[in-house]
Amino acid sequence: MKWVSKLNHGLSKTATGLSQNLSMVFKGERIDSKVLEDLEDLLISSDFGVSMSQEIVQSISKEKFKDFDISKVKEFLSKKICEILELRHLPLDTENNEGPFVILVVGVNGVGKTTTIGKLSNNFVKKNKKVLIAAGDTFRAAAIDQLKIWSDRSKASIISKPIGTDAAALSYEALVTAKKDKKDILIIDTAGRLQNKTDLMSQLEKIPRVLKKIDSTCPHSVLLVLDASTGQNAISQVDLFNRSCGVTGLIMTKLDGTAKGGVLVSIAKKYSIPIHAIGVGEGIDDLQDFEPESYSRALLGIL
Repeated sequence: MKWVSKLNHGLSKTATGLSQNLSMVFKGERIDSKVLEDLEDLLISSDFGVSMSQEIVQSISKEKFKDFDISKVKEFLSKKICEILELRHLPLDTENNEGPFVILVVGVNGVGKTTTIGKLSNNFVKKNKKVLIAAGDTFRAAAIDQLKIWSDRSKASIISKPIGTDAAALSYEALVTAKKDKKDILIIDTAGRLQNKTDLMSQLEKIPRVLKKIDSTCPHSVLLVLDASTGQNAISQVDLFNRSCGVTGLIMTKLDGTAKGGVLVSIAKKYSIPIHAIGVGEGIDDLQDFEPESYSRALLGIL
């Protein structure tokens, strides 16, 4: 299945809900204050966020639709959403002449960090990059085992230690190994953090400090993995992880199982953080670079 088809299929729950409700909102022949109010309520309930929803409604109120029909409204909404998403469109650039490009992957429990790392490494290996994965979730044996499976599938190398090993010490050793073996990319997994657990967050903050003892520019990228199905809860995750470890890029997963695809638009509106990739399936090739136009059209079910 081509990626655009996968994206349309993955966002079908969001698109179906939006399309049906938009048809109900715009069932008349003109746009009045009641229509605009209902549209704002619909967008907010679809996880676009208050600020983004109000901006879209204001744009709709100023637009003079000729031969008004729902398809033209969808096209207009798609273009407006795309404008916002384009501001955060920046592919992950892993070129680093001084040694391995170091990626620290963070996020709360259950968002799909380990799976995302496997898919990322697969994408890099396909580009002829030499990849080392550090199994930094030293709290869960299952996470280490899962990473080993993904490293085998993606043909990446892996470094792991027994459960209970200090994650910062493992990260330090991984960077030493990556430099020695002349790896192009080092991806460091971390244990899932609950954003309200300050002790766990402080442990996470230790990893960049340790890496900087070897290379002051590390980590070169701090990727926050978000689960689309959490909706507006993802906002608080961005807030806390950004304060804690300086998030440089976002990856949104599990878009195929939720009707909350609008949350990515809300995040793009609120934060000046690049969106690097999205995931719409469990397959090893189901993580792709973020494309604003394709996403905004799929979000509204425009084929």
